[in-house]
Amino acid sequence: MTIETLGLNAKQASRLMNKMTATQKNACLKQAARALLDHSEAILAANAIDILAAREKNMPESLVDRLALTESRIESMAEGLTQLIALEDPIGEIVSSTIRPNGLEICKKRVPIGVVGIIYESRPNVTADAFGLCFKTNNAVILKGGSDAIHSNLAIVKVLRQAIADCGCCEDALQLVEDTSRETAKAMMRLNQYIDVLIPRGGAGLIRTVVENSTVPVIETGTGNCHVYVDDSADIDMAVSIILNAKTQRTGVCNACESLVIHRDIIDRALPAIASALREKHCELRGDEAALAVVPDMKKASEEDWGTEYLDLIASVKTVSSIDEAIEHINRYNTGHSEAIVTKDYDHARKFLDEVDAAAVYVNASTRFTDGFEFGFGAEIGISTQKLHARGPMGLKELTTTKYVIYGDGQIRK
Repeated sequence: MTIETLGLNAKQASRLMNKMTATQKNACLKQAARALLDHSEAILAANAIDILAAREKNMPESLVDRLALTESRIESMAEGLTQLIALEDPIGEIVSSTIRPNGLEICKKRVPIGVVGIIYESRPNVTADAFGLCFKTNNAVILKGGSDAIHSNLAIVKVLRQAIADCGCCEDALQLVEDTSRETAKAMMRLNQYIDVLIPRGGAGLIRTVVENSTVPVIETGTGNCHVYVDDSADIDMAVSIILNAKTQRTGVCNACESLVIHRDIIDRALPAIASALREKHCELRGDEAALAVVPDMKKASEEDWGTEYLDLIASVKTVSSIDEAIEHINRYNTGHSEAIVTKDYDHARKFLDEVDAAAVYVNASTRFTDGFEFGFGAEIGISTQKLHARGPMGLKELTTTKYVIYGDGQIRK
């Protein structure tokens, strides 16, 4: 099936989706969640093919982990759909309403975007998350996953489309581009007549390609060169715990910490404890001269290290002499995703929150919380790192737009 045919099908499906009630959508999401669990064996078998192929290509284990499905991860996918049922339906919400002096009532109403296109890489759980969020918001969605996850994505989409059909709904509300070539991806980026917005989700290369080549409007979701800054007043045990979680709980995700920034006045006490904890997790550190003076066996960092999203057990270490220098370094090298400070100083905490330019900024907490589930949004489409329309975890409201609805009583303009 050509990309143009998928686009036409999605546009037609979006018109049918626009008529669906919250009750109908929730019933279908419940059926879809149940279907994922009922067909988990087939989904895992398909995923095993992708995992085998990835290892034959010598894919790093951190990326294999992004690709891998387990029973518990399928349960999480199903739970994500179930959580959406409980969330308030944003479609039809009246955002504002005013009555003009001439009697016109001007209402701003939340409505679906229409057709959402999503181009993403290895994580097959995105397939279910994207479907659920788009379906709950009355949007049709066209998904294009990477070749590494094609068997997993085909299996998941097959299950979900059958669930949609079993509920008497239009299964073309969810479509998967089966051709994983770059040519098809570029064709999708230019499908303005059918796709209303395109969301890339993956590494820096994918996002840059979509932003630079798409004629369809793009919401940029983020690579994550996330920092944890250890301030001079930090509780060292807390800093170790937060950094260990942010860096090693899952290394191949965009909200993992990649860069450490440490105040010079605390580095002699803090860095050895941090380095020891990270070494136990086999994490390599790359530091500047001041960091090397405290932990001599770490590697020397290059300029490139300050801006690198490793997605691996590697972290850079930068030392600074003030919170202003820390903020300047973070704002220069970050990707606008998630940044954290560990401090006991209230004024420093407020300054960090106010001046660091990122979608999510933390005080005394791990960057790993930047996630739709953790923020109470249910599943999310990704973390938007741009500043137009949506920023941060993209839940239901971020997949809507608005239109003005005007009620009159025969008024004409003079």
